[in-house]
Amino acid sequence: MIPRSARFAILAGGAALATFLIWPAAFAQVGQFNQEQRGRYLVDAGDCAACHTAERGEPFAGGRPIETPFGTIYSPNITPDPETGIGAWTSDQFYRAMHNGVAADGTHLYPAFPYPWFTKVTRQDVDAIRAYLRTLPAVKSRRPPNTLPWPLSETASMAGWNELFFKPGTFQPDKTKSGEWNRGAYLVQGLGHCGACHSPKNILGATQNGNRYQGGTLNHWFAPDLTGTPGGGLKDWSVDDIAQFLKTGHNKRTAAYGPMAEVVSVSTSKLTDSDLHAMATYIKSLPGTSDKPTTQTPGKNVMDAGAAIYADQCSACHQKNGEGVKGVFPALKGDSVVQSKTPMTVVRLILNGGHGAWTKSDPNAKSMPSFGWKLSDNEIASVATFVRNSWGNSASVVTSGEVHDLRQKVEAVTSAN
Repeated sequence: MIPRSARFAILAGGAALATFLIWPAAFAQVGQFNQEQRGRYLVDAGDCAACHTAERGEPFAGGRPIETPFGTIYSPNITPDPETGIGAWTSDQFYRAMHNGVAADGTHLYPAFPYPWFTKVTRQDVDAIRAYLRTLPAVKSRRPPNTLPWPLSETASMAGWNELFFKPGTFQPDKTKSGEWNRGAYLVQGLGHCGACHSPKNILGATQNGNRYQGGTLNHWFAPDLTGTPGGGLKDWSVDDIAQFLKTGHNKRTAAYGPMAEVVSVSTSKLTDSDLHAMATYIKSLPGTSDKPTTQTPGKNVMDAGAAIYADQCSACHQKNGEGVKGVFPALKGDSVVQSKTPMTVVRLILNGGHGAWTKSDPNAKSMPSFGWKLSDNEIASVATFVRNSWGNSASVVTSGEVHDLRQKVEAVTSAN
């Protein structure tokens, strides 16, 4: 029987260890930052501003449309306005929303708000986040009504979803791993909610746990495989490669475009180097699969056509050898996004172009021009196939049908907005 005093010492020691593992290095010195400042850092880590700020809207006042396979959900106002925001919420109610996905009035939240990931965040960190949000200007702003079909339009339906797919629980450090690995795991699994985008979903929108971090689709983009899978994964990336990408939005292997560019700009670029290295350490440890996707060898006519288009339209920036220009134009040779299991992101960038991440270290975001207006579906399929299967790259053939379908979907979203 362990004496009460000894048990208390053990528990206190365990809590101290957990705190040490999950507090950012920037706050290691007691009193260096107050709770609100710490909360601001954690809000950046959670990428909260991105989802809770509408285009041309007030920061954190909500109203941003979040497209899902089932309809559109509009993000709520999280400023301290007592009527339309969270100003009247208690700390317990705010923690319940983060930890259990239940709002102050008892209604269930949709998992478009990533509470299945935020549940891992400690109460101490959730309280700091709330403390910072309460310092924001109160903005009176009501979000538009969601456009979901019945029964999903009834938030009570999420109780059944939670029963099937959600298990609340705060992050528990792995004692067999280093403090850095645990810090990275806490950020990636929790506030970073990386798996929310980078994991495949089932037909009900829940993460396929057996395939976490193996890539997923989001608003007609493909969030690539983060595991050590060859080709489309991060097998050939170093920890420093991953950390640099999270800090700047590019490295010698690729560059961030689409939703990931915003994540870098609004969130990861603002984290400490030690936290980014910790996240990279954890991500690099994710086991990949040796299973190679079923591919067909591209026909010579397709590769020849793609090579000609590449020489005319792409080689000036990405170079004839696909190695790009360091710090300016990303390499395509060895790019995991280029070799992803689905060509969605590559095709979308050719169709519509895109803007890279802007950060303090690199305020001039690089842009990719659109070629959809000048290249046919068949031409885009040919050049995408060429890029995915040249300079040592290997990936599936892109069909003109895939390009046509994506073109129509993206145009439909653009016209709706």
